[in-house]
Amino acid sequence: MADTQGNSCSVESSKQKELNSSCIADGDENIILNPDFEDGLNNWSGRGCNIVLQDSMGDGKIVPLSGKHFVSTTGRTQNWHGIQQDITGRLQRKLLYEVTATVRIIGNVSTSDIRATLYVQPANGRDQYIGIGNLQASDKDWVQLQGKFLLNGVAAKAVVYIEGPPVGTDILLNTLVIKHAQKLPPSSPPDFANVLYGVNIIQNSNLSDGLNGWFPLGPCNLSIANGSPRVLPPMARESLGQHEPLNGSYILVTNRTQTWMGPSQTITDKLSLFVTYQVSAWVRVGSQRNGPQNINIALGVDSQWINGGQVEADDDRWYEVGGAFRIEKQPSRVLVYVQGPAGGVDLMVAGLQIFPVNRIARFKHLNRQTDKVRKRDVVLKVTSSNGDALNGAIVRVKQTQNSFPFGSCIMRTNIDNEDFVAFFLKNFNWAVFGNELKWYWTEAQQGVLNYTDADELLDLCSKNGIEVRGHCIFWEVQGAVQSWVQSLSKNDLMTAVQNRINGLLSRYKGKFRHYDVNNEMLHGSFYQDRLGKDIRPTMFKTASQLDPSATLFVNDYHVEDAADVRATPEVYIEQILGLQDQGAPVGGIGVQGHIDYPVGPIVSSALDKLGVLGLPIWFTEVDVSSTNEYVRADDLEVMLREAYAHPAVEGIMLWGFWELFMSRNNSHLINAEGDVNEAGKRYLALKQEWLSHAHGHTDDQGEFKFRGFHGTYTVEVYSLKKKYSQTFTVDNGDSPLEIDVSLS
Repeated sequence: MADTQGNSCSVESSKQKELNSSCIADGDENIILNPDFEDGLNNWSGRGCNIVLQDSMGDGKIVPLSGKHFVSTTGRTQNWHGIQQDITGRLQRKLLYEVTATVRIIGNVSTSDIRATLYVQPANGRDQYIGIGNLQASDKDWVQLQGKFLLNGVAAKAVVYIEGPPVGTDILLNTLVIKHAQKLPPSSPPDFANVLYGVNIIQNSNLSDGLNGWFPLGPCNLSIANGSPRVLPPMARESLGQHEPLNGSYILVTNRTQTWMGPSQTITDKLSLFVTYQVSAWVRVGSQRNGPQNINIALGVDSQWINGGQVEADDDRWYEVGGAFRIEKQPSRVLVYVQGPAGGVDLMVAGLQIFPVNRIARFKHLNRQTDKVRKRDVVLKVTSSNGDALNGAIVRVKQTQNSFPFGSCIMRTNIDNEDFVAFFLKNFNWAVFGNELKWYWTEAQQGVLNYTDADELLDLCSKNGIEVRGHCIFWEVQGAVQSWVQSLSKNDLMTAVQNRINGLLSRYKGKFRHYDVNNEMLHGSFYQDRLGKDIRPTMFKTASQLDPSATLFVNDYHVEDAADVRATPEVYIEQILGLQDQGAPVGGIGVQGHIDYPVGPIVSSALDKLGVLGLPIWFTEVDVSSTNEYVRADDLEVMLREAYAHPAVEGIMLWGFWELFMSRNNSHLINAEGDVNEAGKRYLALKQEWLSHAHGHTDDQGEFKFRGFHGTYTVEVYSLKKKYSQTFTVDNGDSPLEIDVSLS
């Protein structure tokens, strides 16, 4: 299913007769018939309810925003009841459409979510519901709901409808426009020419000028004390290199009565748009603490809170807190402040630094590391037909495929689009299914099993030599557990869990190389709360018994970005060791990689910590997001280079690549209609960079030596008499690989 990509343009009630044209893009002809009800209710109908043509409501207080009429629902008894139009035969597959609906509500609530949805019955007869857009509508003003959608396959039937509010609230629709979306001009690369990388934007960070530049957030007290660390925190040191030591002074915050109270500065005029800033400080809490204390460097960007890094302090040591952020829209005011400990607990902050980080400067180091980790020395021993070493022969070596796992998330609806399939098969060698293997998909209703979608995806992969991860057997977060499972008694739930794991792994034995056994156990505890602490290791043990060939993974998010105290590498390690102590055969560590502002040293630090367990680490769901596709490309490059250069990482999975079929907005590599954007070009360039080619002549021993990435190669040898070609594979190994090439 496509992810909803709606937004709103609020329209003031004083502009009742003006249509906000900025919210409706120019483009091809509107495919909606009678879009503003000038022809009454022709071409329109109620979906599960009745609709009525109106020229005003509410004693004349509600009038059309444009035109003379609007439509209201009556008799809605389900959230999905609404206003619909059958648009079968008016849509073209693989085209991007944009939707604008002018809507409001009336009834027993003053605000409510309203959604535009497309119902599609494909040629295979299986219903699809595509979320187009949603917003919070009100009973005060008309608002414009916007979104986009794309059909991958042929639609035997297509109906667009407006739905969403609770029972007792009616939907009002003034106009609906669906047009072929205009192609947006590509982003321009941001101008970073005047950015001073590594220069701290915090005023008086070392407190040499007293508290000048600092002020307390809230009625707490700030003072200066001495005794903090004089060395830079490690993650900052990785980015800044040689740097003068800290002076040991710190801000002591006392008389705190709320968690948000602490030292702060206004930094509005010191920030540049689209620049990635690294955040670093030493922090400590006072002896008044009662249990672990969360410490957070926060940014207030107008009315938005941005997380600059978090750490949990559970004793009186100094802790490193680090993170990153970026601002992509010009703010009116930006405030940085340190907060978190409970009221009554003193807070200490030393050496706070916020600096633009030159993420590209680290790539030289990563290239050297990649050469050590992902390449091997190769010796081609070339002999003539009589077995003699062949001196001076021309040798051309070309790598045809890198064997490192680079994969992507795919969904059943994607494979109806042959352009999607072609890009996927050409550029990835592993797959994971977005939803189709999850329990809420395979058994949405108790006892009604649907493996058809997973079977079809698996068939595509197996026919094309694509390895597949199984995601996921269970999902520990309650919001991802279907309602019928949540309603079961303890005994019935245990039976359902056993049926799920037995049915899934017996059906697909040997077909999935990995399984995420119980997804996101750092962030949820549904099964553990209901069935006890033994259920988690039991899931792993049972999975191993049913499919011994599959590697069993834990899988979680925010482990790599220092943004979540629930998911630090230390907490993850503790969980993994605890599972292993209970006999769970944990075979791999899944780091999802849904990251906002990747900074190499922060990501690498997390991988170093996890690497001590000796288990393979996979990035399982990587996506990055920026409105500027050049910045998005930089983000993606940081993640791919860090992962590929780290010896503990054994695979990288992207969480999709095609616009509208991603879990996050502005994260795609391929635009909806198939154009490769800058992020996609960067990915393809890296894939080419990580292929090895060599040419030259054999020496007097008949040998040709090179160092190449692991994977599949062809070699062509030209002698005076003949041309000879051969394929070979370079596996991982420390000693040089010797390959015999005989021209016999």
